[in-house]
Amino acid sequence: MINMPAEILKQGAEGRLYLGEFKGERCLIKERFVKKYRHHELDTQITRQRMKAESKAATRCQSAGILAPRIIHMDLGERKLYMEYFDKAITAKLYIQKVVETGYNVEAILEALCSSIGSIIGKMHANNIIHGDLTTSNILINPKEDSEGFDSYDIVFIDFGLSHYNQGTEDKGVDLYVLERALLSTHSEQPYLFEHILKAYRKECGKDEESVVAKFEEVRARGRKRTMIG
Repeated sequence: MINMPAEILKQGAEGRLYLGEFKGERCLIKERFVKKYRHHELDTQITRQRMKAESKAATRCQSAGILAPRIIHMDLGERKLYMEYFDKAITAKLYIQKVVETGYNVEAILEALCSSIGSIIGKMHANNIIHGDLTTSNILINPKEDSEGFDSYDIVFIDFGLSHYNQGTEDKGVDLYVLERALLSTHSEQPYLFEHILKAYRKECGKDEESVVAKFEEVRARGRKRTMIG
């Protein structure tokens, strides 16, 4: 039996997140809206494809040793995904803000965080998993059970709604570019964050390292050109 969601945590353009239960297990429920501007059948098809892709990406991550929310149940008819909920976790965005606020050993702490994030993304791409929306809001910092505060933590990647499987370098380069732009926008006072991520990424992304990084530089150059032209 599925219990009805009890608490809305977040609502955006694509859907809403509930805190609820499935068969007695507390979980996060992601419900996708009906897009009324699209043809009904097309909207249903796109929604189902994205839900299935999100579920597959989470499973592929787990198989590769990358932490992602476990998919507990998928209800295509109701447009809902029931997934593991990390009740003590905070986003990497909030974690970075908290570290900066303390003013203590900021660069060293954030370098360690970014190195870990870069290694994980490298492993993700080595397994041809494209996230599609890499931001510090889609990365969770989950404290380990025996830790005090956030001194010891696991890194969990979330929100695979735009994810897909692709062996090509273009999508991997775009993934990196999206993350760089998000970091510059959200954490402009820490411009060194992406540098640490990319350094660690290169060690883990596999045999295509040079071609992926070259593609990233190409995508970045295209982005700058578009910005200059307007």
